[in-house]
Amino acid sequence: MRRITGNAKEETLIELQSAADSQITAGPAVLTAFRINLHSDDSSGNGVGVLSERAQLPGHIETDKLQPTRDTVFFRDGVRRIDFVLSYVDDKDEKKQERRRAFEANLEKTGLQLETEDKSDSKDQKTYFLKIHAPWDVLATYADVLKIKVPFRESDIPHGQDVPLEWLSRPFRLPDDIIRPQCDYFTYPFDKNKTDFFLIEDKDTFFPPSTRNRIVFYILARCPYYAEGRKDWEKTGIKRLLSNGTFNAAFPLHDCRYWKKARKDDGESERYNLYKHWARFLCFYKEQPLNLIRKYYGEKIGIYFAWLGFYTEMLFFAAVMGLICFTYGVLSYDDNISSKEICDPDIGGSIVMCPLCDKKCPFWKLNSTCLSSWQSHLFDNEGTVFFAIFMGIWVTLFLEIWKRRQARLEYQWDLVDFEEEQQQLQIRPEFEIKCTKRRINKITQESEPYLPFSSKCARFSLSATTVLLWISLIVACIIGVIAYRLAVYAAFASIIKDPLRKIQLVGRFITPQLATSVTASCINFAIIMILNFFYEKVAVWITDMEIPKTHLEYENKLTMKMFLFQFVNYYSSCFYVAFFKGKFVGYPGAYSYMLGNLTKLRNEECDPGGCLIELTTQLVIVMAGKQLWGNVQEALLPLMRNWWSSRKGRHNPENHYSRWEQDYVLQNFSQLGLFYEYLEMVIQFGFITLFVASFPLAPLLALFNNILEIRVDAWKFTTQFRRPVASKARNIGAWQEILNAVAILSVVTNAFIMAFTSDMIPRMVYLYVLSKDRSMSGYVNSSLSIYNISQIHPQNMPEERWYDNSTTTCRYRDYRNPPGHQREYDHNMQFWHILAAKMAFIIIMEHVVFVVKFFVAWMIPDVPSDVKARIKRERYLIQEYLHNYEVERLKMQLSASFITEPCSEMTLTSDKQEMLSECL
Repeated sequence: MRRITGNAKEETLIELQSAADSQITAGPAVLTAFRINLHSDDSSGNGVGVLSERAQLPGHIETDKLQPTRDTVFFRDGVRRIDFVLSYVDDKDEKKQERRRAFEANLEKTGLQLETEDKSDSKDQKTYFLKIHAPWDVLATYADVLKIKVPFRESDIPHGQDVPLEWLSRPFRLPDDIIRPQCDYFTYPFDKNKTDFFLIEDKDTFFPPSTRNRIVFYILARCPYYAEGRKDWEKTGIKRLLSNGTFNAAFPLHDCRYWKKARKDDGESERYNLYKHWARFLCFYKEQPLNLIRKYYGEKIGIYFAWLGFYTEMLFFAAVMGLICFTYGVLSYDDNISSKEICDPDIGGSIVMCPLCDKKCPFWKLNSTCLSSWQSHLFDNEGTVFFAIFMGIWVTLFLEIWKRRQARLEYQWDLVDFEEEQQQLQIRPEFEIKCTKRRINKITQESEPYLPFSSKCARFSLSATTVLLWISLIVACIIGVIAYRLAVYAAFASIIKDPLRKIQLVGRFITPQLATSVTASCINFAIIMILNFFYEKVAVWITDMEIPKTHLEYENKLTMKMFLFQFVNYYSSCFYVAFFKGKFVGYPGAYSYMLGNLTKLRNEECDPGGCLIELTTQLVIVMAGKQLWGNVQEALLPLMRNWWSSRKGRHNPENHYSRWEQDYVLQNFSQLGLFYEYLEMVIQFGFITLFVASFPLAPLLALFNNILEIRVDAWKFTTQFRRPVASKARNIGAWQEILNAVAILSVVTNAFIMAFTSDMIPRMVYLYVLSKDRSMSGYVNSSLSIYNISQIHPQNMPEERWYDNSTTTCRYRDYRNPPGHQREYDHNMQFWHILAAKMAFIIIMEHVVFVVKFFVAWMIPDVPSDVKARIKRERYLIQEYLHNYEVERLKMQLSASFITEPCSEMTLTSDKQEMLSECL
């Protein structure tokens, strides 16, 4: 194999024809030139001339135009396409040079063709670029090995019937050539021995660039870099060469600049079309060109954007229903009798409440919580129950309809049988390298590497211990935040000098409870971000240490570790506020303390209006903060980092700033890049399902975020990232099971929130059981118990006793018997009625939602009936066409054998007669 090297400063162009002669004799001149590269070795100083043929350039006469444009995806001959690029800086490290020489020699042995761009031709004058081209024989061989499906006949199955009122969707649709960038074909796994069976019009374009770079990367990942005769299995693969600094980068090329179409000779401008019709924010109302995304980036990235787009579409319905629920809370603002009683100076202003903390917290008037009670009503009203039930059904519809959408994409993108065929071909190179022990596969009867059971158990134990350690660290941080809440509340409360007259306000509208909740939520969010930063690195390390066998297994293991950690990290504070705060307080004579009597931090109480508003505050800060931080990381920081380099790139002439250099300065899209995109969306999915009863506007916030997220991700892929290596995936993997688990858990959490965090059930019990006139008048008084101030322990009394001598009792939030009762301060019957109603509500709501969920799941099949029919039809036609092809092929072989035999031996043998008769 001939290797071509180039140095622009040292090359000599030898013209075989003069410009004048070519103008006269050739019409459009065809200049054929050869270049002699006098590239001298730095160590020896001996020049080595390498003769290489240059492309024919019709119509170019001037000598300065003989140099082809450098903004191209082809070798210097203009014919061979660049399928992959490796870059490195020659730092005079002999070990690295030896590795590169061995690696390049082994690549050439596999049949790949190489061309090197000297560092003097690069913009930074220090980076070498090794361009790789896979010829037809290599592509055909590995397409056969990887069982890549290719077209053999144009599909005759119609796309489907016209949709009624299709004109309504025209403003949201893209041009047909963008939606369907290629015709539909019947496909079949490539067979190198049956090339005439497939629709091969041009071998150079038969395999699309995404397939070509996938094949080349498969070779690079398994190519050794040890010298011949010195086998060292650890010295294998481009990933190790990247990690040890032998190469700086390895990437396929974008087909053009994103703001400018490629020249016709360079092929299609798919990147430009993606940017124009998909990545710009002004296209936010348009559908996504999923088929073009799949064609350019591969099925795995296409599936992600298909899921994200469908999730955003479904969020629209949840957002509308949540907005209706919130609007109901606003419109029923004036009918909220409980809040009116709290704010009434004659009712709420006359009720003295017991101190909320020891020593620092004074007695206070109930009407000091007037504003927070009105705020609570916006989210804690009758419409919230309906919305919680709706979201339980919505999440089922979302998952079931997505399964149908996914099944349709599997059929359209030839992924129906992918997993079964590709399971053994997805073995990670790291597994093959690190697992030196081998055994016979029971199915294939071939030798394969394996990890011994004892080693697997040891690695799993270390991994599980590490995960539990980090989860324990999260729990410790949450306990620290709770301690902060308890301590800082006393500090906020002590600011007030005259709580009975000034109504205990910090500022004008902020109560100590609200100030404590907001500051604690912000601190908790900061802790979440810090722990995430460190745990991501730990999770990748322990997953690598487990040595998963396949890429799918690697991603699934990392997914479970990361989601388990993120689940505890993001949701633990919300679980605390929803299910623990205010539930274990005790009463004035017997308060409960954090960690027992070891601390003087008394457990938190809820406002008289309930803890739901604090859960809402916690949810808004964590959810909105995460989305805002994520958008800053994904959009603003890359934009600021790459703005200057992008501006410089636009002003460089095409023949000076090469295509590989333009892509080299872009960010690398790591193998786990898509993993973090999924993780971000699934965490958001948890927020809008697990705690949506406390904040009906959460789906609306998620909708706005996702509309922006789709375009930000599209912008990153088309403008900021190097082109990723195309990879296949038939579904969203382990995320599907996680979504199912979150959906089931959401029914339980919302039922418990409505029962134990919201005040809805106590209000309903009072309205329908205890109220004499079937109104909410008197509810506030019935929800507060009475305690004798003289019985309060001295350590619980405030330091300054600002209350009238005539005030002998204070009120607290609970349902207990008053002083002087036979069972003084024990729970009264109203408490047990409410508890029974809460348990009944949980059981009824869970059963209703689960019955509807399972009924909907049963009613909606996972695979649409028309897709099932198309799959069967296609398999039947494939078998028919393949059979006809084999028959015709056999006829031709038999005819050829008859012709070559002598006339005296033209008699058919019995075997041939029998075979021919069976075929015919």
